[in-house]
Amino acid sequence: MPLVAHTALPTFQRLIDEGQPVLSVDVAEHQDIREMHIGLLNMMPDAALEATERQFFRLVGAANPIVQFHMHPFTIEGLPRGEAAREHIARHYESFEQLREEGLDGLIVSGANVSQPSLPEETFWEPLTEVFDWARENVTSILCSCLATHALFQYCYGIQRTHLGGKRWGVYSHRVVERRHPLVSNINTRFDVPHSRFNEIFREDMESVGLKVLVESEEAGVHLAVSPDLFRVVFFQGHPEYDTISLLKEYKREIARYVQGEREDYPPFPEHYFNLEVAGVLNEYGRHLRSAKRAGRTIPDFPEAYVVSHLDNTWRDSAGALFNNWLGRIYQVTDKNRRVPFMPNVDPDNPLGLDL
Repeated sequence: MPLVAHTALPTFQRLIDEGQPVLSVDVAEHQDIREMHIGLLNMMPDAALEATERQFFRLVGAANPIVQFHMHPFTIEGLPRGEAAREHIARHYESFEQLREEGLDGLIVSGANVSQPSLPEETFWEPLTEVFDWARENVTSILCSCLATHALFQYCYGIQRTHLGGKRWGVYSHRVVERRHPLVSNINTRFDVPHSRFNEIFREDMESVGLKVLVESEEAGVHLAVSPDLFRVVFFQGHPEYDTISLLKEYKREIARYVQGEREDYPPFPEHYFNLEVAGVLNEYGRHLRSAKRAGRTIPDFPEAYVVSHLDNTWRDSAGALFNNWLGRIYQVTDKNRRVPFMPNVDPDNPLGLDL
């Protein structure tokens, strides 16, 4: 069943414009269908704030369980925000205090930009760990994306991520390595996932503390791992939520940084993202841009329309199937009469099965 537009968040209208079903509150109230309430802790910077809403809302709304999905975006202190983003958050986001009082069935935690040498030095670290502490006691499952995976892994297990020495950036082929696990049942055993990060948690780090690796890539490392109790914590290092053009936008930002002198080298392509024809056009564009920059001439227009028309999305179906499995498991184990976990045979002192 579709999402329920229970607030005036503009993301709902954007999804309707895309053709995705979204129910009004009036229609939803007349359906005798169980609700699920999913929180989205959105820590992304201003430029990606609303896109991140749409990406995760879209994946949740496309899931198959017979249920109405109520999405609850919120954020935390310690993240730099401009005036427009602060206004958007104040108007459309809920507070963590409100959600803590009302409860959630599941929680998605987005990535974030960092500015400090280590994660505990970030100003958002304490507010983030406060959310983690609450969620592991009160939410059926936490799904962490990229930076959130690295933060929760360090917070719970004391193991820091490893800097790769450069940026892992592109679309990579992955393989399901634990096919019997319910989160990856009935999905393709090989599929693509975008990555964009400078740091990594390696398989051996995860397995040393009991995590189960489900999906990995020979080039990009582990994409998906879960806590020992099947799915109480889901760890993504890749970005299955990305739009088709997400990496293109990122590539354009890197070109802009080069033009503005914020980076010395002209940015390389995201790996396995552009086909040969697009690569040829962009190589030619790069030559013209560098020549114009050296000569002080006007920078040529980026050939965006051509590039977009030649981009392929090779990850969305598998991402949707995985989210469908995740939400289905939450549906199965959550008490339908209350938004708190109902997990038989789980240690109440350590409901996530973490090595604390």
